[in-house]
Amino acid sequence: MVEAILIDLFSLPTNSQNNIQGLLHNTLETIEKFSSIHAPCVYVMCCQRQGSERKGEQEFLLPSLRGVQSLKRRLEVVCAQTTAAALYTIKQSLDEKDLSIIKVILPTLRKDLMKVYIDHLFTAVYQFEFEDLQVVSDCENLQISEHQLEGQMLPSQDVALIRSEIQIYLESLPSLKGELTILKSSLIPDDIFLHGFTTRAGGISYIPTLSSCNLFSSSKRRDPQAVVKENLRRLANAAGFNPEAFHRVKVDHANAVCIMGKTEPDNYDGIVTNQKGVTLAAPGADCIPVLFADPVRRACGAAHSGWKGTLLGVSMATVNAMVSEYGCNVKDIRVVLGPSVGPCCYKLPHESAKEFHRIDPKCVRLFDSASPYIDIRRATRILLERGGILPENIQDDSITDQNLNITFCTACHPDKFYSHFRDGTNFGTQIGFISIKD
Repeated sequence: MVEAILIDLFSLPTNSQNNIQGLLHNTLETIEKFSSIHAPCVYVMCCQRQGSERKGEQEFLLPSLRGVQSLKRRLEVVCAQTTAAALYTIKQSLDEKDLSIIKVILPTLRKDLMKVYIDHLFTAVYQFEFEDLQVVSDCENLQISEHQLEGQMLPSQDVALIRSEIQIYLESLPSLKGELTILKSSLIPDDIFLHGFTTRAGGISYIPTLSSCNLFSSSKRRDPQAVVKENLRRLANAAGFNPEAFHRVKVDHANAVCIMGKTEPDNYDGIVTNQKGVTLAAPGADCIPVLFADPVRRACGAAHSGWKGTLLGVSMATVNAMVSEYGCNVKDIRVVLGPSVGPCCYKLPHESAKEFHRIDPKCVRLFDSASPYIDIRRATRILLERGGILPENIQDDSITDQNLNITFCTACHPDKFYSHFRDGTNFGTQIGFISIKD
C-alpha cells in the first residue's frame, strides 16, 4: 500500500495556475476518496522563486487544498529554489516517519528527470511508482505497480547538471553533531604519513543511527551515495587528502588483500600501497579498522577486521603483502587498531568463541556460557606478534597512557561512534585512513 504521495508541480509557473488549481484539487479529492482508511502522507512540491516569500509562493495552492479533510493533517507543501532542495526536504520527512513506498504524480516531461534525482538522493530501501499528473480516475491508480523505478537514459549533460545541482545543495548544508573530529596515533610518524580514524561528528547525515558523518552507503540503508560523498569531501578537506584518490576496501569479511596498481580483486578486506598521495581506508562499525605504516620502506596499508577476518588472519595477510610487494621488514611495520567493539560488549555464539579460545583463552570471557564475550583486539595483537610484529609497534586499548588511547569501544560511546551491534541494520560507518605524504 502507498505510504506517501508526492505531487510534483515544480516546473509549473506560479503566474498561470488557474487550471492547475482545479487539476490539483481533483487529484487530492480522488486520493482522499480512495484512501479514507489508510490515508497516505501527501507532499506537494513547488518552486520558490528567488526573492519571494514562502507564504506568497503557496497562496496559489490554497483553493486546491480546501475540502480534503482526511488529508489535511497529512499534507505538506514544500517550496524550494531547486528540485534537489525540495526533494531532499521531503526525504527528511519520509525518513522521520519511516515511510518507504511512494507514488510520484508529475508532468510526463518531468518523469525521466525525477528518476535521476531519486536515483541520486534515495537508495533501494525506497520503492517508487510514477503516474502522470491528471485526474485520478479509479482506485487502481492508488495501488503500487509491479514496475518499480527503472533506469531511463537522459543526455549525459542533463545528468551532469542534476548531479551538480545536488552536490551544490548538499555542500550548502550545515554540519551536524559538532565539528568533524579525527583521532590520530602517535605511533605513525606525521612527517611521512597522513592518517586518522573518524568519529560520527561533522557530516550531514541526519537519520539518528547514521548521523552525522556516515561514510558508507548501502542498498539496505537510507543514506544515499551522494550524502556519503559529501561527508567524505568534508573529511578530505579537514584531513588534507584528495577524495578523488581514495580507495576503500571492498568488505568480504575474509583475508584477501588488494595491491594498489595490480588487478583489483572483486572483494578484499586489506589494501596496501607505496604510492604517494593515495589514501587507503577501511570501514568499521564494531569491526576493527586497522592501519599499517612502514616508515623505512615508506609503504602503508589498511584492513577491515571483524571476527571472521580476525580468525582468517586478515591483519597478517596485509603485513605479508607489504613484505612481499615492497620489501618491508616486519619489524619496521607499525600497526594501529582503531575504534571497535570491545570485550565489554561483544558476544559470539559458543561455537565461534571456541576459535578465539584456541588463539588464547584470555580472548574469551565466560567461555562456558551460550554467548561468551570476545576480545577481537587481543586476538589481533596475538596473531600480529606471532607473525613477527614487535609488541611495541602495535597500538590498541592496552596502551599504557590511556590519554593516548584511540581504540575506544564503539558500542559504549553512542555520542562518538557508530555501532552495528548497538544500532541495528540501519547503522552508520566510520573509517580508518592512511596515505603517504607527497
